[in-house]
Amino acid sequence: MDKPSHPFNEDYFKSGAYADVSFRRYSQYWWSNRFYALLARRFGPSQGRALEVGCGLGHLLGWLVDRYQAFGTDINAWALSQAQGNVPGAHFALLSAEDLGGFSKAAFQIVIAKHVVEHLPHPERAVAEMSRILAPGGILILATPNLDSAMRAVKKERWIGYKDATHISLKSPAEWLEMLRVNGLYPRRVFSDGFWDAPYIPVISASLQKAFFGAPGGLQAILGWSMIPVRMGESLIVIAERD
Repeated sequence: MDKPSHPFNEDYFKSGAYADVSFRRYSQYWWSNRFYALLARRFGPSQGRALEVGCGLGHLLGWLVDRYQAFGTDINAWALSQAQGNVPGAHFALLSAEDLGGFSKAAFQIVIAKHVVEHLPHPERAVAEMSRILAPGGILILATPNLDSAMRAVKKERWIGYKDATHISLKSPAEWLEMLRVNGLYPRRVFSDGFWDAPYIPVISASLQKAFFGAPGGLQAILGWSMIPVRMGESLIVIAERD
């Protein structure tokens, strides 16, 4: 199997894309994890087994462990050691998203892959694996940078999807949706998360732009809705059901 082009180790969570991330309560990161957990609760079954592929530090699973048997995988052994401390009630395994062979067919009712597939040399393998381990009627929640974002043309090379050198598999929403369908995963909701990477416009202060552009995404995150059109945000978010 191809090895990742970047060592997703302890340094990755302390530099680069994570350098300015706050893990504190009510931070953008905190609201994001809460939002994806709300989606799982709203669109998934009320109980069962939930897996986060590429779980990192495990914080999203902390929102699910009270209702589901929670599992997480990652290729970063250091991150998994932190995740086990953060969510002692969850189960963790050192596995690549492209090879989830440690899990049997139809093992999960919910699978979440939040900004993982863009890091993979062969994301189609990961999608096939996530489909394999999903039970019929189970849901996949997939998030990845959105090449159809209206602001990609505005920010050009400064666009958020291009900032992380480990984003080696950026694809259009149409390509991701076709990949899901080919693997028996049928989209129930396709939406975005708003424009949260301000500033977008020169001269106007960044704080004003964050408040203006970020308001729809912030409201969606707080309420757990799925209402923002694909072009109106930085991420593609898909909730797909296993055939």
